[in-house]
Amino acid sequence: MQVRQLTQHRIIVIGAGYAGAIAAGRLARRLRREDVAITLVNPEPDFVERVRMHQLAVGQELGPRPFAEMFAGTGVRLRLARVTAVDADRRTVTVTDEQSTEELPYDTLVYALGSAWNTQDVPGTAEHAHDIAGRSGALRLRERLAGLAAGQPVVVVGGGLTGLEAATEIAEARPDLDVALAARGGLGDWLSPKGRHHLRKVCDRLGITVHEHTTVTAVSADHVTTTAGDIPASVTIWTTGFAVHPIAQATALKTDTTGRIEVDGTMRSLSHPDVYAIGDAALVMGPNDKPLRMSCASGVPTAWQAADSIASRLTGTKPTTVPLRYFNQCISLGRKDGLIQYVTADDQSRPAALTGKTAALYKELVCRGAAWGVANPTLGLPTRRRGVITQKPAEAVARAA
Repeated sequence: MQVRQLTQHRIIVIGAGYAGAIAAGRLARRLRREDVAITLVNPEPDFVERVRMHQLAVGQELGPRPFAEMFAGTGVRLRLARVTAVDADRRTVTVTDEQSTEELPYDTLVYALGSAWNTQDVPGTAEHAHDIAGRSGALRLRERLAGLAAGQPVVVVGGGLTGLEAATEIAEARPDLDVALAARGGLGDWLSPKGRHHLRKVCDRLGITVHEHTTVTAVSADHVTTTAGDIPASVTIWTTGFAVHPIAQATALKTDTTGRIEVDGTMRSLSHPDVYAIGDAALVMGPNDKPLRMSCASGVPTAWQAADSIASRLTGTKPTTVPLRYFNQCISLGRKDGLIQYVTADDQSRPAALTGKTAALYKELVCRGAAWGVANPTLGLPTRRRGVITQKPAEAVARAA
């Protein structure tokens, strides 16, 4: 026989990026407030639209999105603190704020600490390069760009989505600067022919110098060193990928060599069933057994999956898994242009692509939709809250024995 939970089940969500914030809100929508205590831990009081950091860097204003307002009345408790340790065996999270260090016990943990920029251990990068992986980095870059005089060189290292968006945003906002992009491969070499053609046309129109098949081996205060020689750089922006938060590898959680937590199709840790990992922190296998890339497009569906799986487990219903797949890659190329590359389920480019102003509008709607989903955690889908149940008494006794 199943009986109602007599004490609140403690759910802690660590990290309030797209994945963590959405998971907390979805759990609040799925479960009865009297049955669960949901705590969202994050060091900043406002939600950061990470997909807009290149806009922030060039001086565009982004409206504040306070978590206190987002989660008001939902039952989600916000704990403003930095996570310093996770003990997956003892089921505790250690957090630190300006006043104290505290150990928070949990019954279920949602690990969503995400990722930060990855210097790839290239000499001089940490000392001289800028990043746009978060708000603090984007604001530092913003101040630096604002102080540049006309004609000074700016080099964006990395030819992926982040690098393309940063280079085109800066070149459009500051046409007086000499903007260059250093890409290890060919420009947009993963895109369809139509996508590559449009990307090259935009770079030419914006006056971006593209250094293809160029590997940066060191960063200095006034230049970058590459396999093809030095490139002048008053400012260097490093966008060669992301590295996950290091805490997971310091725990007993099963991780891969990069520190991503290995999970099953419900986002549940393979080593610790009370832990769910989502977003960039999770090693999630997609179609054709390919790991999902670190992105908002991957993180949001994993948050939905984890929240629904936790709700099903706690309410005694059968969890369902939804195949995680890709449909397109959305790239802004400044405020007036864009590229929507349609892809297969496993993220390989199809021939079709949407370009120009229509693509820019498409990307803007995607960004607004993602932010709306975070800002309205208990709106949208119809609410169907179920009561949390506990084990049958005999099962509890057997487990304790």
